[in-house]
Amino acid sequence: MRIVFAGTPEPALPALRRLIESPRHDVVAVLTRPDAASGRRGKPSPSPVARLALEHDIPLLRPSKPNSDEFIAELTELAPECCAVVAYGALLSERLLAVPEHGWVNLHFSVLPAWRGAAPVQAAIAAGDTVTGATTFLIEPALDSGPVYGVVTETIRPTDTAGDLLERLSISGAELLDRTLDGIADGTLTAVPQPSEGVTIAPKITVDEARVRWDLPAHVVERRIRAVTPNPGAWTMIGDLRVKVGPVTVDEDSQAMAPGAIRVSRDGVRVGTASQPALLGQIQPPGKKLMDAADWARGARLDDSARAE
Repeated sequence: MRIVFAGTPEPALPALRRLIESPRHDVVAVLTRPDAASGRRGKPSPSPVARLALEHDIPLLRPSKPNSDEFIAELTELAPECCAVVAYGALLSERLLAVPEHGWVNLHFSVLPAWRGAAPVQAAIAAGDTVTGATTFLIEPALDSGPVYGVVTETIRPTDTAGDLLERLSISGAELLDRTLDGIADGTLTAVPQPSEGVTIAPKITVDEARVRWDLPAHVVERRIRAVTPNPGAWTMIGDLRVKVGPVTVDEDSQAMAPGAIRVSRDGVRVGTASQPALLGQIQPPGKKLMDAADWARGARLDDSARAE
């Protein structure tokens, strides 16, 4: 099939690579978000998907308004039979969805209808789910509600960060998307409506929402930190310093501490929660790289009044 691939961030790369290598599909163009500012200087930089497309000399589409008449005409001229989507990052109008014969097929990183929205992997980890997966479905105007073509499942490991889990899902999901497009091309695959029960929503997590709440139970704190690692990254205030916090361990054997209280000892740095203390792993002070929390605490010479807030 003639495919236009739509995607932007790094988790979309395995799917794009697989479709480029597929003997059955021809990626005639890649649709991605416009170059965005990055780095300390804020210099515009192409998305990971854009860079991969350029490496393979695939025509690149970067409209600022993908639902505009101009872009709809441009896409129509390309005559794709299907558009494959992995984390493109923009809402699509009905007119745009109607351009390809077989519609727009999205690879979503959850088992729908659970965790519709922008942050399904983060939501699954934060909620304490033990199993998640990836789903291919036909895009409709409503949020992630379209009929399903296929599903793969993935166990959520006890130490998984969102980055760890998303890396695995992007690989298994790439295979699922390829098989889905094969089935659509063959006419052997039919999309099935999603069940009406079990719908949960996973909106994008803001930087403010990634602030650690030490007043929650330790197991909730631990999950929520893993859920926002590496992006947008968990953080807390220690005095007047805003520091990033890496995954923590629930210390089942230590005495309870007041939420936010900090205790530095030879074997590590503990922070109080609403239940057991959390043993810090790595932290990142402003302007510095990630470092062992105990090393930082010794250098910072924290006193007994220090708190994480």
